Amino acid sequence: MEPGNHTQIPELILLGLSEEAELQPVLFGLFLSMYLVTFTGNLLIILAISTDSHLHTPMYFFLANLSFSDICFTSTTVPKMLMNIQMPTKVITYEDCITQMFFFHGFVALDNFLLTVTAYDQFVAICHPLHYTVIMNPRFCGLLLLASWLLTLLDSLIHALMVLRLSFCTELEISHFFCELNQVIQLACSDTSLNDLVLYFATGLLVVIPFSGILFSYMKIVSSILKISSAEGKYKAFSTCGSHLSVVSLFYGTALGVYLSSAAIENSRATAIASVNPFIYSLRNKDIKQALRKLFS
Repeated sequence: MEPGNHTQIPELILLGLSEEAELQPVLFGLFLSMYLVTFTGNLLIILAISTDSHLHTPMYFFLANLSFSDICFTSTTVPKMLMNIQMPTKVITYEDCITQMFFFHGFVALDNFLLTVTAYDQFVAICHPLHYTVIMNPRFCGLLLLASWLLTLLDSLIHALMVLRLSFCTELEISHFFCELNQVIQLACSDTSLNDLVLYFATGLLVVIPFSGILFSYMKIVSSILKISSAEGKYKAFSTCGSHLSVVSLFYGTALGVYLSSAAIENSRATAIASVNPFIYSLRNKDIKQALRKLFS
């Protein structure tokens, strides 16, 4: 390719996790096993919830969707990464890069919304137990899920269209194992100030508002639990939301680690850990474990 700016880019190079040849089989085995655990675990959660009528409640409805989101989330990046480890040239076409970026960014945002919705579900269950079935009715749950999907698609579409308007230079190496939005924008030769503004605004909006909603829900939950007179009642209430709180902490903790760390291998580990969130939640959930036993029996 001749030096200069290009609107149409034939391919980009994903530098991946490490260029050391002796590490490639280790990385391949490590991330293949992580991906298989994530995929299988989340698939089992979906099957358990869909086949057990006792789990047809709002909480498990959102958990099943969170599991589906995380299957898609890891499937947009890890298979391509595993393929590139085995290939001498670690390339991705411009079209595939935009597609990967669209879906990865979208499913991360969807995870964020679903965790917020499940926090609200916990809030209603603990703070307004007598009105729970009225408030969290199937129609309202469907609307919450639909709103989460629509906001996710709108956000991803805006970012993808903003990238498509850019022109790129000949230096097309991405120091990651997938097309991360911010790194793709940095490759552009044209002015990216509008892209940066939209990225910062959308990230602030889609992180600060949901996270504030989660914090508000748990402030109300803790306040209600402290008002319970019996120790047994407090323990039961805390155990109800404890698993979800650990998942929320893990998700935001690993997400923060991804953006604070510059090392691609640390980012990939954080991504892999975040994608196992629903599986970790389910291992601490008695009803899910019983449903899994029924599924296997």
